[in-house]
Amino acid sequence: MKQQISFLLILFSVIQISFSQESLAELLKKHNSKSVPYISAEELAMPNTQAIILDAREFQEYQVSHIKNAVFVGYNEFDLQQTTSQLNNKQQTIIVYCSLGIRSEDIAEKLSKAGYTNVFNLYGGIFEWKNKRFHVYDNEGNKTENIHAFSPEWSKWLKNGKKVYN
Repeated sequence: MKQQISFLLILFSVIQISFSQESLAELLKKHNSKSVPYISAEELAMPNTQAIILDAREFQEYQVSHIKNAVFVGYNEFDLQQTTSQLNNKQQTIIVYCSLGIRSEDIAEKLSKAGYTNVFNLYGGIFEWKNKRFHVYDNEGNKTENIHAFSPEWSKWLKNGKKVYN
């Protein structure tokens, strides 16, 4: 009888944990206004995708890993004037990303308000990019499995790669 009760308690705990975890879609819906359209990792990875890719994380995150050819623009110290001085064509496709797509929406909104008409937010950010097994690069341009995981709380969304905190 004790074993049956123990089993039922464990089963109940597992079921409760399963239902209490939110999905990535729910997380983004909770934190984002969807004011900027999303682009998927698969769409960005397509060979014909011509876009300027902006990394809206902090510099230490960017140094650990970033998407190839991504331009660091930051978040806390984001400078709209400095960024737009590097963007000559307001119709050019611009894709902004961060860890999950929350901070990047804020930066993408600022670019849209500045008149850039083809701005997208990478759905799920670099975590989803790596989860889909696309390559990331370190500050020396080498492929890496390391991903700056931002924090233990947010790192649960990173399923592939090696989590790094600093």
